[in-house]
Amino acid sequence: MIVTHPLAHLPADCRVPDDDGEPLTKREHLEQPHPYRSAFQRDRARIIHARAFRRLAGKTQVFTDRYSDHFRSRLTHTTEVAQIARTIAKTLGLNEDLSEALALVHDIGHPPFGHAGEHALDKALRKHGLRFDHNLHALRIVEYFEQRYAGFRGLNLTLGVREGIIKHSHDYAPKEHPELAEYFLAKRPPLEAQLIDLADEIAYLTADLDDGLEAGILSIQHVRGNVRIFERFYVPMQQRFPGAAEKLVFNEAIKRMLNVLVGDLIEQTIRNVANAGVHSLEDVRSAPNRLVTFSTEVEAQRMEAKSYLYENLYRSEDLLNNQHAAGEIIQRLFDAWVADPALIPPGHEADVAQQGVPRYVADYIAGMTDKYILAQYASLEKRQ
Repeated sequence: MIVTHPLAHLPADCRVPDDDGEPLTKREHLEQPHPYRSAFQRDRARIIHARAFRRLAGKTQVFTDRYSDHFRSRLTHTTEVAQIARTIAKTLGLNEDLSEALALVHDIGHPPFGHAGEHALDKALRKHGLRFDHNLHALRIVEYFEQRYAGFRGLNLTLGVREGIIKHSHDYAPKEHPELAEYFLAKRPPLEAQLIDLADEIAYLTADLDDGLEAGILSIQHVRGNVRIFERFYVPMQQRFPGAAEKLVFNEAIKRMLNVLVGDLIEQTIRNVANAGVHSLEDVRSAPNRLVTFSTEVEAQRMEAKSYLYENLYRSEDLLNNQHAAGEIIQRLFDAWVADPALIPPGHEADVAQQGVPRYVADYIAGMTDKYILAQYASLEKRQ
């Protein structure tokens, strides 16, 4: 069922407050309150103006730019997630500014070449007893790598945004990550953070069906026969617009698929909060499970669509070849720079000494756009 207004908000005290002085608005380095912007509005602006955020425009979401420049990049995907997240937060009566800031920053730690790049970096680091995690890398970006202010290193984001960066999609065990003790690892994240992961899922499920069709890897008929939540809307749209081009009917069905995912998420979250007897942020934190979910029926349909994309798009021969090539590029550059740190551009000796060569090289690669890493690889090939 698609949500219609009016719709009751969640209890007001479930919302993360954004008044200066509240615990989640605290910053590591003390700053004076802004005269007309809330703490989370300031965080949102700092994220948008960050170099790492701009670089998302040059990073693969699913398709590299060799296919076309019409496909989603990591940045355009992030923008779509932010739009969905803000809609959900507003409808539920949650903190819209915090939700939007978290949506904008949620992928800032991704390396070039999409998930293939992340897997390649993690594989390379494992040989040195280390790991690559894009959420933890995102935290390091906003706390350390971004340099925009004279008074401190990093963006000096609020505790609420930094907590959401690492916890929006993953729970970290306190014993395994003592360095993250300030982020309430034994407790659930606020609802504003919980909704980001599923807003992300909604955005990429619908967008990747669209991009997969545009790339010629998926066909409308095949999607119709295997994705029930899509077929549910394609037939009535076909009947409603009998003379429309097939792709336009597809677009109408995708829009309604997105709407039903968002609407179900909102309604089920309201039910979850009511059934759990949650009335405050502390109740949210102490809940045995995350409270932002889909209904059982829609969750099954979401998983069917996700499985379909994995089998027919992400693991298609064309994309697998791209992913393999991406992994080879990252592995070769990583090995070359670890073996000879002198190849690393000068001026970063202090970071190399502090982080160690393998971690520094991984950080360096993770910050690259697709185009820049390809240029670095071409340069390496010429030297060898």
